[in-house]
Amino acid sequence: MSDLNNLRQQIEEHLARQEWFAARDSLALLWQQQPSPATANFVIARFKNLRDRISMPPCRLAILRSFTVEPLVPLLRAGAFTGGIDLTVKVGDFNAYAQEIFNPDSQIYRFSPDAAILAIQTRDIAPELWNSFTSLSAEDVQAEVNRIVAGFNDWVQAFRSHSQANLIIHGLETPLFPAQGSLDSQNPSGQIGSQTATIQTINRELQQLAGEHRGVYFLDYDAVISRFGRSRWHDERRWLTMRLPMMVDAFTEMTGEWLRFLHPLTGKVCKALVTDLDNTLWGGVIGEDGMEGIKVGAEYPGAHFQSLQRSMLDLYHRGIILAINSKNNEADAMTAIESHPGMILRPHHFALVRINWQDKAQNIREIAAELNIGLDAIAFMDDNPAECARVRQELPEVTIIELPKDSKDYAAMLRNCPVFERLTLSAEDRERGRHYTEQRQRAELQIHATSIEDFYRSLEQQVEIEQVTPMNLVRTAQLTQKTNQFNLTTRRYSEQQIAEMASGNDWRVYTARVQDRFGDHGLVGVMIAKAGREVWEIDTFLLSCRVIGRTVETALLAFLADEARANNASQLQGWFLPTKKNAPAKSFYADHGFQIAEENNDGKLYSLNIQGRPPQLACPEWIKLQVQRPNG
Repeated sequence: MSDLNNLRQQIEEHLARQEWFAARDSLALLWQQQPSPATANFVIARFKNLRDRISMPPCRLAILRSFTVEPLVPLLRAGAFTGGIDLTVKVGDFNAYAQEIFNPDSQIYRFSPDAAILAIQTRDIAPELWNSFTSLSAEDVQAEVNRIVAGFNDWVQAFRSHSQANLIIHGLETPLFPAQGSLDSQNPSGQIGSQTATIQTINRELQQLAGEHRGVYFLDYDAVISRFGRSRWHDERRWLTMRLPMMVDAFTEMTGEWLRFLHPLTGKVCKALVTDLDNTLWGGVIGEDGMEGIKVGAEYPGAHFQSLQRSMLDLYHRGIILAINSKNNEADAMTAIESHPGMILRPHHFALVRINWQDKAQNIREIAAELNIGLDAIAFMDDNPAECARVRQELPEVTIIELPKDSKDYAAMLRNCPVFERLTLSAEDRERGRHYTEQRQRAELQIHATSIEDFYRSLEQQVEIEQVTPMNLVRTAQLTQKTNQFNLTTRRYSEQQIAEMASGNDWRVYTARVQDRFGDHGLVGVMIAKAGREVWEIDTFLLSCRVIGRTVETALLAFLADEARANNASQLQGWFLPTKKNAPAKSFYADHGFQIAEENNDGKLYSLNIQGRPPQLACPEWIKLQVQRPNG
């Protein structure tokens, strides 16, 4: 306890000295070590001092519920704050979720949430299935299933008609003791004879329902309870006296699961995991123990390190970039990665390798620059508290994963990091590791090119433009939410917002795919324009960092000018709204002949007369541009 008291004192001292990032990191460490209601109140009170000093994406969350959730809200807000999300929560009235969803003037819609949680217990929505299952006929069971699924369907449709907020639906939980005891799991007929299987059937229907609606997601509440411990979850006394169904110890498990959804919904995620090697990917020190002496394999204690690597491989297939940052002899370390029989991760899994004796913070700076991503998109994992402290001090934007003392907890800690959560996974996400391997080949080609124009020609770039479709809507929204560097306005849009714009007559939403001789980059560009009679205004113009600086951006702007001209517009306009990260796009409009038409505290509006074809807006001759029209 003295260590925690010392940490609280350090936080107060950081705040007094206006050391904002240090205070934030210490608050996060305090929360990690003691995520309790008392700590939550301390964290929330101190974060009030940081709100105006540290940039955090805001999120307004509404909770529609059939049980008491108020005691969980402070823990949820504290977890959000320490994760870099400025969270405001509105809790709906007790057990009034249906009325609040159907009423377009309810307090929930007036709150204008960015996201909403619909949390309903099985005992509340399906009391017959919960309390009287053995008394029901097969027809009664089926009727209950149909009624419950239809109710959720009505609520989702009503919510979506009144709000564009993301909606997270709790699944239903199964009872600790099924009504039929062991017989419940013996009946092969599924929902007809089994209480558990019936509830699982409803959950599968809810998963399918969520998949049919944009911005609707399914939270497996039953899995959360199971992971925590079904016998430890429920608190009968609190349920009867407060209508609070869970133990205090379960609060952090529940709020942690909510945060797994809020992080990707707010874009507070990491694109890359940079890892140490010694006592992280394997037990021991390669320079001292040699390849034969390090511990990684199927047996104790090497199995702990294999489990961590398996977790990292799962992240790799989720689209997270892996990189190495280790103080070591490179030849020794790479030999172990390439040849040790216990290794799961191999050289091709790592986009970049920094194995040297350089300061790790400097290595991370170089990794970020080479990957062309911001420091806030990087998580750094190390077992050494001193190295973590050094990086934390030098690079406060980087997410630090300081591994626990016991290696058996490594994998669980990584899997619990919400910055790696994703709610959708595009084809581009799955191929991200391959993209960066191909990027290294492009870099080698550029080194040997005699001129930049020769390099561009040798890439054999092809750009395919089409209007947004249901097939690429997820990726389109994802790019607006995650792209920071070459993004002229950095406006964030959800899937439903983009779909609504695309369906209107006065908006154009275009996507761009790029491929070259080394491979397919996938969908990497988005352009959204408001098509007026005489003026087309560019609302969004963004390009993934993978293809910045290869004149693709000129090809896209030339296409927009041609489209506007073909629709009899005479002016093309667009704002540049500066952020801390989009400096690479600062001179984009000026470089292509645009003039400043308006200027205010937010940014500059640029305009260009497109009658005729300005020379700066010709598609580069080394790019083959293909436009896919809706009619094929």
